[in-house]
Amino acid sequence: MSVISAIRISHAPVAAFAVVGLFWGSMAALAPQLKAQIGADDATFGLLLLGTSFGLLTTMVLAPIFDRSLGQWALPVACIGLAAAFLFPGLATTPMAFFAAMVLAGLASGLLDVTMNARVSELEAVHTRPLMNANHGMFSVAYAIGAFGTGLGREAGAPPVIIFAGVGVLALILATRTRMPVAKHSTETAHGARFPYAVVGLCGAVVMIAFMAEAAVESWSALHVERTLGGRAAQGALGPTMLGLTMAVGRFGGQAVAEKWSDLTVIFWGAVMAVAGAVIAAAAVSPLMAYIGYGTLGLGVSAIGPIGFAIVGRLVKPEVRTLAISRAAVIGFSGFFIAPAAMGLISQGFGLRTSFFAIGVLVCVLFPLLGVLRRWGV
Repeated sequence: MSVISAIRISHAPVAAFAVVGLFWGSMAALAPQLKAQIGADDATFGLLLLGTSFGLLTTMVLAPIFDRSLGQWALPVACIGLAAAFLFPGLATTPMAFFAAMVLAGLASGLLDVTMNARVSELEAVHTRPLMNANHGMFSVAYAIGAFGTGLGREAGAPPVIIFAGVGVLALILATRTRMPVAKHSTETAHGARFPYAVVGLCGAVVMIAFMAEAAVESWSALHVERTLGGRAAQGALGPTMLGLTMAVGRFGGQAVAEKWSDLTVIFWGAVMAVAGAVIAAAAVSPLMAYIGYGTLGLGVSAIGPIGFAIVGRLVKPEVRTLAISRAAVIGFSGFFIAPAAMGLISQGFGLRTSFFAIGVLVCVLFPLLGVLRRWGV
């Protein structure tokens, strides 16, 4: 019941999380087709995905201004912008056009990411209860739906731009449900207030590592299944679909767990599971074994990112909450774009198995960061 209650309380940002999930799930399932459409090898495709990071960086400056200017209309406008931006990757036929399209997608996604997380943080402060996991869980459900539906579309021969357009129609419908009142302090930064750089930096790093692990599976799981393990397009799409479903289970479960266990306990055991999942995916000898690895990793990292954002929202002053979350989001969401590029470079030199093993090593960095958070009394 706690999950249902959390979704009811935060229904507006929940719809926004669903919009983001639908598009990135579709993007993940389309990765093999988009890669072939622009004629890129693994390393090049990974580097082109970094275009999203350039777009995301601009949100560090623009998101607080965007939020302050549009207020209750910020979420609907950001949803519409994301729907428009994702048409361009589907149209791109050259590496440079794809890079430019991903810059635009990163900008639109970043604006919506920051704003919707800020809204959830506001609601957590008002209702004095955790809500992040339920919202991020809805992202995962939508991500799985987007990936699975896209897999069916690919099997039917639909081109990427048509698939993205179909997702865009759903996004526009959901956008009508995202308008909500905005707390005054969320749009006004206190002049002269000391900005909590240490909190934002450390929590942003925790989120980034979790999102890097998630993004690695999102962007390369379909290729791993199709190329390394000989699966078909629909089987490849089941890789990101499995990630989305298990992350949804983990986040909805994390909603209840977060009300009973400490944040650090959840992050610790999540990291242990994520490492195990990455190793299983790396060693997979069949699509089924890869799905098990993806699912285990998804369950592990599912609650880590939302908890990182929640910690930022709790530790900073209300008047700097949106700004702090925007900075943490830039750090955290950069993981979504650094990881695919790093995976591509490692894959080009050593193969996708080594790439997935490297993700397991990366997640181990969370353990010393937990020690710092514990000393801060989190």
